[in-house]
Amino acid sequence: MTNSNQTQQDNQSDQQNSDMPLLSHLLELRTRLLRMIVSIVVIFLTLIYWANDIYLILAAPLQAELPEATSMIATDIVSPFLTPFKTTAVISVFIAMPYILHQIWAFVSPGLYQHEKKFARPLLVSSIVLFYMGMLFAYFVVFKLAWAFLVSAGPEGIRVTPDISQYLSIVLKMFFAFGVAFEVPVATVLIIWSGISSVESLQEKRPYVIVGAFTVGMLLTPPDVISQILLAIPMLILFELGIWFAKLKPVNKE
Repeated sequence: MTNSNQTQQDNQSDQQNSDMPLLSHLLELRTRLLRMIVSIVVIFLTLIYWANDIYLILAAPLQAELPEATSMIATDIVSPFLTPFKTTAVISVFIAMPYILHQIWAFVSPGLYQHEKKFARPLLVSSIVLFYMGMLFAYFVVFKLAWAFLVSAGPEGIRVTPDISQYLSIVLKMFFAFGVAFEVPVATVLIIWSGISSVESLQEKRPYVIVGAFTVGMLLTPPDVISQILLAIPMLILFELGIWFAKLKPVNKE
């Protein structure tokens, strides 16, 4: 009877010891998630006073293309309040993204090998920079050309009065589309360095990549040719840049 009790106690002790690493990982994950949320909330509370100004900056490319004596409208009674509020919340997430990715990296990095860390750090930094570059490209280049085309393409005599909430939805969708599209070099490098594919194989698939880029442009942008082309062409250029960069440093598999 004593031996049976001792065996049971030993088994319980082993179970507790095996559960401890999982518990510690869950606690660390909770801590890092809380830090991410707190960072977003702090930025949001800092910017909320200027919520209307932030939305006006976001709407400036469209307002610049609207005819004189024409302005944006709010078809919902709560839109004038909720739309700037939502804009500020999303912008807070975008601003906090480097810190969020840093927390993710800090959680994942202990499980990586040294040579994996050496490659992962520059890829992490470049992915952040490229995401912001995609958003800036959309705001300063794509919006100006796309809104000018769409406003002028309507039938004569029809007043263009965009709704502020619908405009925000389109803008956020395009920010996300161009931010992700500019991650193509990072994705290409990871595919090659991880051994999923080779440089030669991806080069042979260029025709499919071209078709895929224009298909993505068609699906993720408004239904105008300009924004579709302006998404597809950078993706193709960045794809070639990723292939070129992947040739420089193959993965160390040791």
